[in-house]
Amino acid sequence: MFTSRAIGFVSSPYKDTGQVPKGLGAKHEADGVLKILPEFEAGLTDIEGFSHLFVIWEFDRARGFELLGTPPSDNRAHGVFATRSPRRPNPIALTIVELLRREGCELHVRGVDMLDGTAILDIKPLLSSIPSERLRRGWLAEAEARRKG
Repeated sequence: MFTSRAIGFVSSPYKDTGQVPKGLGAKHEADGVLKILPEFEAGLTDIEGFSHLFVIWEFDRARGFELLGTPPSDNRAHGVFATRSPRRPNPIALTIVELLRREGCELHVRGVDMLDGTAILDIKPLLSSIPSERLRRGWLAEAEARRKG
């Protein structure tokens, strides 16, 4: 086990979970700033060359967990590990954001889906060699098809 430690905090337009877009067709297009703590600034060296970043963060306002839950995008229950539910055994989350620019310790990004003040645990550049035609969307594709049909 390890103890997590924040490397920074998110500045986001979302103050309440009800404001974050959820469900089928939800678009995460909000701009935000990843404010990295000064002692970690050297870790941002050369990050400007990447268009997208994985942001690993903490669901710091979620309490408890449920192994089965019904997401807003479907009327059927699914396992927590097949959803993006904040009610997880370990309250960690992963978001892909577009890097717009860097200003010192601040990364200006598009695509935030976290609440203002959320702790950032890590950042990694998005590198994928998986072609889109090989990606599967699991139950979400089925729920979308049911909704259309």
